[in-house]
This record gives sequence, structure tokens and C-alpha cells, in this order.
Amino acid sequence: MLDTIKVCHADDAEALTGCTVFLPPAGTVGACEVRGGAPGTRETDLLKPTFTVEGPNAVLLSGGSAFGLGAANGVVRYLEENGIGFPTPAGIVPIVSAAVIYDLDLGSSEVRPDPEMAYDACLQASVDEQRQGSVGVGMGASVGNVAGRGRSTRGGFGFYRFQADEFKIEIAAVVNSFGDVVDDAGRVLAGVRNERDEYAGAEKLVCQSTGFATACQGTNTTLVVIATNARMDCASASRVALQGHNGIARATRPSHTRYDGDTVFVLATGEVEAAQDAVEVLAAMGTAEAVRSGVLHAEPGGGLPCARDILGL
Repeated sequence: MLDTIKVCHADDAEALTGCTVFLPPAGTVGACEVRGGAPGTRETDLLKPTFTVEGPNAVLLSGGSAFGLGAANGVVRYLEENGIGFPTPAGIVPIVSAAVIYDLDLGSSEVRPDPEMAYDACLQASVDEQRQGSVGVGMGASVGNVAGRGRSTRGGFGFYRFQADEFKIEIAAVVNSFGDVVDDAGRVLAGVRNERDEYAGAEKLVCQSTGFATACQGTNTTLVVIATNARMDCASASRVALQGHNGIARATRPSHTRYDGDTVFVLATGEVEAAQDAVEVLAAMGTAEAVRSGVLHAEPGGGLPCARDILGL
């Protein structure tokens, strides 16, 4: 991700769960915006502009629901061993921001990302990670969960990249959403299916049905990491995080529901000057494209088909 942020996926293909770690360079400015009614997060409040820490030492996206938050301890261990963290009188304290998706009912509910899995991901992290789809945190993702996991479509992990001269922005997203993923024209790419494996339309079902959401409460989330080499402070990075949520809304319908824990992180490495408005526009557009890329690169698994099979791609 960029040429300064190390990334790695670690996963269990049998249990259908995993995690993805992002290791930014020193001095990176961070921000975070959480929306939706069911987030699972760690160390996100301190990324607000009024707080002391300007950026995290790492960001972890993990499966395993609340259990997966414990995997962040493996990232903390790695950072401490390498002398990376926030300075205090008693020594460094690694700042690891994390967010999780719910994947316990797709593979094995007893296997979750743990500190060892996340630690191993840190050891293998590099700037050359290119994998998308059913990898890392995207291993257990599904989309269109309005009628339960059994009628959803496989979700996944996706990237979007843009470069103009020396300016770069790269966006990673894992989509595990209550709603459908749609293209710019509103066509469903992946989502809730009917008995004939045709897309039924999540928004239509929400408006026509009652009682279906009880089994899905708090079990959906889209997580995003927007990385740029633009120079910005915490306030301007927070503006970019807001636009990332606009990108989620473009590609996911409905989005930010009380059953989703949508969370956007921003990592700004501060190497070049860039127009704030342009970065914000790209953040919204690129987040939507990263979400779409995640489902279009996903593979069938856990009894769920993938978007490419349904669309005949």
C-alpha cells in the first residue's frame, strides 16, 4: 500500500476467518470515523483531532467479531519488539487501532484471529501485498445479509489505487454488509439472493418485510483504510474519513444501518502537498470502487456463491 505502508493478510481458509495488518511509517497522521449502530473497534477515539496521538502505529482489520479485537495484542507485541510506539516515561506504548467484522457463522465459530496470527502477519508484511477477494479479513465476509447469511453472497477485500505525478491515494476495503453492493448505475453486483439465486434487492426487502433483521443484528460491517502520501493534519484527515463513508454509501445499499459497524481509517504519510478537495473526492470515489473490487474478486465458499458466478463474469 503506497510504497511506505506495509500490509499483510493472514487467514484460516478452513475456518473462513482472518486478519489484515497495516504498518505505516513513523510520523503518519491518522483519523477515524465510525458510523452505523454495531461497531467493534479499539483505539479509535484517540484518532480524533482533539486528542494527543496524531496517528496509530498500526491498523488491524480482523474477523472474529469482538473476539478478533484480541488479535491486536499480537501487533502490539511486534511493535514493542521493534521499538515502535508512543513515548512515555516508562517506555514506548504501541498504538494499534483495530476494527472487526462478524464472520463467526460462516466458517467455524470456535476459530478466530488471535495474537499469534496477527503477529505472523506483521512479520510477513510488505509494501508489495496485492491480493484481493477471499483473503485476510475478507476470508469470512458476506454481503446482502438482510435475510440471513444463508441467502447472502460472498464478500471480500478490495483495493483502489490512484496516482497523479507524485501524489498517491490507495484505499483498502473489506465488505461484510447488511445491504447489497451496487455499481454506479445501481445494478446489484453482490447481495441478498432469492430461491433461484437471483438478486432480490436488499432495500426492497427492508421496505417490504418485518422481523427478518433479528437474526442479523450487529453482524455486519464495512471496514476501510484510506492511505495517501498527502500532507495533512488530523482535522483534514478526518474530513477524508467522512468522505470515505460517502463512498460506502455509494456502493452499499442500504449502508450505515443499525446492524452495520462501518468504520473508516485514514493514514496520511505527509510526503507531498495535495489539494484537500481533490483528496476528499478521490476518497469517496475510491472507497466505492474498493468495495466493489472486494466482491468482484471474491471466491465461492462457506456454502455461498460469489458475484462473478452469479453475474456470469
